[in-house]
Amino acid sequence: MKISLSSTLAAAALLAAGTALASPAAESGKSFGLDGDPEKGKEKANQVCQACHGMDGNGIPGQPVWPKLAGQHPQYIYKQLMNFKNNERYNVQMSPMAMPLTEDDVKNLAAYYATLEQSGGTAEAALVKKGESIYRAGNPESGVPACTGCHGPAGLGSNLAKFPRIAGQHSEYVAQTLQHFRSHERANDPNQMMRGVAGKMTDEEIEAVAAYIEGLSR
Repeated sequence: MKISLSSTLAAAALLAAGTALASPAAESGKSFGLDGDPEKGKEKANQVCQACHGMDGNGIPGQPVWPKLAGQHPQYIYKQLMNFKNNERYNVQMSPMAMPLTEDDVKNLAAYYATLEQSGGTAEAALVKKGESIYRAGNPESGVPACTGCHGPAGLGSNLAKFPRIAGQHSEYVAQTLQHFRSHERANDPNQMMRGVAGKMTDEEIEAVAAYIEGLSR
């Protein structure tokens, strides 16, 4: 059974986050040092992105390994698209889509997706307790750090630091991402930060924290 954490555990997280709850990703890309045009970004997204990420940026039903982009920080989207474009991150579907994009296209797409509202998600009830423990306290015995250190108590991340918003993200995508960092299939994290974290996590810890993250909701 999946449940919403917005009225229970996540409520405490949102209170702890204070003014950071005014999600900065809802503003235009220009506010964050990117002079992207959301309207041009929307036009480009409708041409090349919506088939996988949806018209509203919240993904496609039945394809939870394709991430939600709605409400994501523009600096993070910009970095990831440029990494795909420059072969610093590879995905069989995304890399060919990113390579033809100009830098202006990337800025416009980042600005556009930042203006969209994320749909939120629910958490697998049986995994919430363990997932919350890992998210907030890590695992001191194995050296797994708390996710809150970079992504914040409410999972909103940081635009300037390029730490993504993860709250409400599909648990399948989060789990796959952590597995890819653990195996070094994905290696575009600065200073191997995420590879270092995921490399210490068990499959059960990844499953639990991914489920908890999906349930974090505004």
